[in-house]
Amino acid sequence: MDLIYQLITSLIASAAFGFIFNSPAKLLPQCGFIGMLGWLVYYIGMQLGIDVVISSLAAAFLVSVISQLFSRLYKSPIIVFSVAGIIPLVPGGLAYDAMRNVVEDQYDTAVQLAVKAFMISGAIAIGLIFSEVVNRMIARKPVRKETENSNESL
Repeated sequence: MDLIYQLITSLIASAAFGFIFNSPAKLLPQCGFIGMLGWLVYYIGMQLGIDVVISSLAAAFLVSVISQLFSRLYKSPIIVFSVAGIIPLVPGGLAYDAMRNVVEDQYDTAVQLAVKAFMISGAIAIGLIFSEVVNRMIARKPVRKETENSNESL
């Protein structure tokens, strides 16, 4: 039951951030769906005992792949889907806890939390970029060899 609540919450949060970022209203359910799938991958990874950084990387990769598919399907920019879909994965609570520990003069805990938040953020960025690289490699068309006549005309 906990999983269902988390999926519903991630769907609503992603759709709401899509609204805040002025995504078209007809695409808000898709934005929410992408965020929900990303959170599902993250949640399953955590339940299987996979490290939080690797789970975030896998979830961000999936969010980016689905964003690219939806971008083609709905003829809309990728950013509309990926920004809203990545929101549930952002380690905002962890960064808040790090800053709170700095204020409370607990620097050892603050540094550990800040490094963890930084690593998760980096994993999210790498997941988004890696997906784009893989997409470019797959969608890349083979280069035709030009005839010698076309080279001579230059």
